[in-house]
Amino acid sequence: MASLNLSPPATSRYHGDEAVAPGMLDFAVNVRHAQPPEWLVRRLAARLPDLARYPGAQDEQRARDAVAARHGRTREEVLPLAGAAEGFALLRNLRPARAAIVAPAFTEPAAALTAAGVPVHHVVLEPPFGLRDIRVPDDADLVVVGNPTNPTSVLHTREQLLALRRPGRILVVDEAFADSVPGEPGSLAADPMPDVLVLRSLTKTWALAGLRVGYALGSPELLARLTSARAHWPLGTLQLAAIGACCEPQAVGDAAADAERLAALRAEMAAGLTAAGAEVVDGRAPFVLFRAPEAVLIRTRLHDRGIAIRRCDTFVGLDESYLRAAVRAEWPLLAQVIAEVRR
Repeated sequence: MASLNLSPPATSRYHGDEAVAPGMLDFAVNVRHAQPPEWLVRRLAARLPDLARYPGAQDEQRARDAVAARHGRTREEVLPLAGAAEGFALLRNLRPARAAIVAPAFTEPAAALTAAGVPVHHVVLEPPFGLRDIRVPDDADLVVVGNPTNPTSVLHTREQLLALRRPGRILVVDEAFADSVPGEPGSLAADPMPDVLVLRSLTKTWALAGLRVGYALGSPELLARLTSARAHWPLGTLQLAAIGACCEPQAVGDAAADAERLAALRAEMAAGLTAAGAEVVDGRAPFVLFRAPEAVLIRTRLHDRGIAIRRCDTFVGLDESYLRAAVRAEWPLLAQVIAEVRR
């Protein structure tokens, strides 16, 4: 196992998988399960003989129709994506004059927009990281906010999100973890609005991080602008098949049941980490953000025991005293180390 690097990463594109070596117990990455369910593996395997052909219009239509039915939208309001991260890369096509990122937040939107030459302003929230009294620059014509937010796990209300709208502004809501919250409260996925773009990921719930699958929901006009400069055949046959399969009613029902189980486990984990001495941020996502003055030592002790956890000094608005942990049944191992260090 490699030694733990305590120096802050030099790039904003540091992600939790970089903390995980083979064989480690992984609290750093927020993928729910170790592998996709058997039924999904079989569905994808059945399409392997089709890989000699280019993805066809029917493949894309089936995927779009499944997403549309899942959210009560039309086919024209759905855009399959190679993971939600592709949606962030496409934001440059909207040609914003100034983007505002509500932080702390997933770092990919800021990285992609900055690389495209778009001025980015971080609107940094103070603990407990809610949107109350938020001040977004009036000249920001693109606003990106997570719901629930990575890494804070805070879930914003529908009313708080809609309050960020302004004439001439596009609101982008990253709902990568929305299906991990029972009932998906606060989601804007089912609401057609000309100035709102919702990005969804399927990689976390269905353990498909290696396949890269997600989708965008927005008005046909907005999606046309988003894809004005996009490679031909941006998604492969297996990606489109996975999107369609994961949005079928049975799959959505299975994910909802799993979200209920995950929520109960999260409550136990948050209570346990609090009892061990951590300052846990109140949230709803399938991960827990907590603060401890000895966070660097905790991370080192965990690494020495073969346990990976997400450092948070790579997120704008957080420092090395914060750590993020995926919700796992093995959370008592985290609590044990926190308690030992905090004695």
